[in-house]
Amino acid sequence: MTDSSSSASPSGKVGRSEQSASGVPYGGTATTDEVVAKVKEVSSHIYDFAGVPGKASEPGPGVKECQGKDTDTYFHVYHPWNFKPDARADNDIAMANLKAKLSTGGWVIKDSYRDNSSNKNLNLIADNDSGRVSVWIVAYSSRTVPSLGIQVTSGCYEVPKGDTVDHF
Repeated sequence: MTDSSSSASPSGKVGRSEQSASGVPYGGTATTDEVVAKVKEVSSHIYDFAGVPGKASEPGPGVKECQGKDTDTYFHVYHPWNFKPDARADNDIAMANLKAKLSTGGWVIKDSYRDNSSNKNLNLIADNDSGRVSVWIVAYSSRTVPSLGIQVTSGCYEVPKGDTVDHF
């Protein structure tokens, strides 16, 4: 999803008209509730992919406008959450497991890098183009309580005719 060429029309041809101004691919037509459920399901899979015992934070998904599109008709869903492994050493194991799992099943790792912070946190960005979803994971391994910061983001969806976006 980070690659603007990932948006394809039903004819298979890529078109800028099917993307928001930010390059987020067009996801199709769906209600806000349907996309929220989908993003929650992806977050649940990401939790499972970590492969170590731990706790996830509680905040739920939110809805944002698609840049350059009508705010009553187009939207995308984002779900930021935090994963804290039960054991300190498991933070790096969870990140290694995620890197391995996010290279399979339609997932493609788009970027893996150390950020510019003093801790040089490992960042991982992966897309699942067929699912029109992306995940960005940051390993905060040097913190007093190590954790993973995770954000799952959907593509840009259009609500069905007659509906409006449920902003929350």
